Amino acid sequence: MSTLHHRGVLGYVTVNTLAFANELADLERILARIAQVGVDAILVQDFGVARLARQICPQLPLHASTQMTLTSAETIAVAAELGISRVVIPRETSVKEIAKIHSQTDMPLEAFIHGALCVAYSGQCLTSESLGGRSANRGQCAQACRLPYELICDGEDQDLGDVRYLLSPQDLAGYALIPELIEAGICSLKIEGRLKTPEYVANITAHYRNAIDQAMADGVVNLPAKAVDDMQLSFSRGFSQGWLNGCDHKELVPGKDSAKRGILLGSITEVKPHSVILELQRTLARGDGLGFAGGREEGTQQGGRVFGLYLDGNSVDRTTAKDTEIEVVFGRGDIDFDELHVGQLVWKSDDPDLNRRLRRSYGGKDPQRCQPLDMQVTAIAGQPLQVTATTASGNTASDSGTEPLQVARNLPATDEMIREKIGRLGGSSYELRQLSCRIEGSPMVPVSMINKLRRSVVENLQKQSVTPEHREVRTDALKTLRMAPAGEVRTDAAQQAPTTERLTVLCRSLEQISAAAEFGIKHLYADFQDIRLYGEAIRLASEHQAEVMIASLRIQKPGELGLFNVLRRTPPAGMLCRNLAALAFCREQGWPAIVDFSLNVANDLSARWMHSLGAQRITPSYDLNREQLMALIDAVPAEWLEIVVHQHMPMFHMEHCVFCSVLSEGTNKTNCGRPCDTHVVSLRDRTGVEHPLQADIACRNTLYNAVPQSAAEAVSDFKKRGIQHFRVELLEENAADTASILQTYQELLAGHKDGASVWKELKALNRVGVTRGTMESKRDPLAII
Repeated sequence: MSTLHHRGVLGYVTVNTLAFANELADLERILARIAQVGVDAILVQDFGVARLARQICPQLPLHASTQMTLTSAETIAVAAELGISRVVIPRETSVKEIAKIHSQTDMPLEAFIHGALCVAYSGQCLTSESLGGRSANRGQCAQACRLPYELICDGEDQDLGDVRYLLSPQDLAGYALIPELIEAGICSLKIEGRLKTPEYVANITAHYRNAIDQAMADGVVNLPAKAVDDMQLSFSRGFSQGWLNGCDHKELVPGKDSAKRGILLGSITEVKPHSVILELQRTLARGDGLGFAGGREEGTQQGGRVFGLYLDGNSVDRTTAKDTEIEVVFGRGDIDFDELHVGQLVWKSDDPDLNRRLRRSYGGKDPQRCQPLDMQVTAIAGQPLQVTATTASGNTASDSGTEPLQVARNLPATDEMIREKIGRLGGSSYELRQLSCRIEGSPMVPVSMINKLRRSVVENLQKQSVTPEHREVRTDALKTLRMAPAGEVRTDAAQQAPTTERLTVLCRSLEQISAAAEFGIKHLYADFQDIRLYGEAIRLASEHQAEVMIASLRIQKPGELGLFNVLRRTPPAGMLCRNLAALAFCREQGWPAIVDFSLNVANDLSARWMHSLGAQRITPSYDLNREQLMALIDAVPAEWLEIVVHQHMPMFHMEHCVFCSVLSEGTNKTNCGRPCDTHVVSLRDRTGVEHPLQADIACRNTLYNAVPQSAAEAVSDFKKRGIQHFRVELLEENAADTASILQTYQELLAGHKDGASVWKELKALNRVGVTRGTMESKRDPLAII
């Protein structure tokens, strides 16, 4: 923070991860230190972490990370109750949607403008956890989206040619849309830079600084082709505008590769025993890194550095714009020339000259970009010289000479002379912007005096910039929050705690609703692709004296509030809330609300907040392993919680639609023809497992783990701790399979079967959440790779 503030730069700290109950005490100390050293804001994902930070230091600004999944003004309004002062909008939001959000909220909005795109909504991807025990919510994404998948439609393999990377988006490069984003209400643009090099940071930030300056001055952005090439050389899977212009699923995910590739250099016209002849589209130099499209294995490509260049048989160091064909030699053993062929594309992936130029931009002693400084100089004969300086951030410093100025015999002080002397700010982090001089009585101003006062005020300003403002930091914040009254548990007739363990069932078809109701399940959730079926689901259940709650969408975007209103035509028994807007809607309507896993409740502070918002029960985050889940149960009233004991883990939850991308001639939901309504699709990973793919009411896709997982072995421990609400989630099961699964879990809850026999009988993974923690056998996090 001292370094950043010395340069006039704001410094934020990312705390956008989920925190477990047993980690909050350590986090309390970290947050206190963050506040004390003058951090300008923290980014948060976890509602409980936001509450803790607010309690520790109300003066510490909180920014909602994109991981918090605030996709509408309605969700932002709820999060604002936590004291959030800025929201980072999810990458899946278009410029038009941002404008709608901005028109409905006063919350400052920040948007991603450049970098890698996750195919799944941030904060809603459980793939790494489900397949390898690594949590994307905890910063350990295994990037399964960058792997090849095969598409199975209605039981038949589909030949998609060289389109294999069905979930790997191109990178975001939204520089051309900066004027539109400013007009839409964005106050800050964010560049994704995780795990990137200093050269990348220098490259991308410089070009975007230029683009923003263009947008502010001219209302348009026109970056030269060379600038775009330079950005792609630092890192690129191919540039796109992401979702900023809306959904074009074919453009976003071409599906032909997933690796960094740089810029297209040309193609092979001849393969020799120890070299290749290339037809060039761009210049090339010795030492450049090249990659050849395609490789021995999927996801790989051959490549190496240029060892020698020969033009018409003569060795050259680099080509010119006029050179269209060149012979390229690589280091011994770098390339298997038998794997190359005429017509193969060649990419320039690295440029040492560019990297050296970038390092020079930040490697020098003096700053390349200085803070503007406004100065006032008062030089009056018979009075001491006075100098005052003010920074753009408002810091001010003054100093004056110790002796009165004498009247000049010749060469009295002038504005030009003072500007030249006072503006010598080299070596500091400041540059003179405006100078106001008051000169009276023809004074003589010694240069040594100007230099002394200039150095004095600059040193004073630098000291001010690195001295953190005083903030009140409370040392008992966590204890205070945990000692606050938990609130009364609702006890209306429909929601009284059962006298015995109660099994609820989430159904994804009318057949499952009917089968579960006939089996005797009285409390059902409906999660359908077609909103028109909810009325029929409620009717079917009522024939067996069962009630149906409707599962909301996981994502609620501008214009989708009407989906809630449709449900009022045939009111359900309540709602399984998967976003903050759904929870707010239930609060307004007086409907019973059950918070689902997607709101990522991982600790007791989050659970308490959800309960204060009207949640009758809370489904804990799937990031919790067995021990962490037990700790949460011990920290809140057991009747608040509902534990999922059987499910297919929802891995990728995406705005990107695979159905549209590869099974339709259209580009988005307005012209795709809805192949999701008529086809059953799954994606086969590299281990041969076929994972079901489904679309929801809003056409967002979810890829589910093909293998169910069961928490049956932990049920006895849950019961001992007072848990009485258990859930089974169905996926594609028919009526017979539904009845069989429910019979098994009813016998488990009744004590007629033990947990081990249940998960073995159901051929399910033996897990709580995504991992059984220390009780689970080790898994390979990259098993699918």
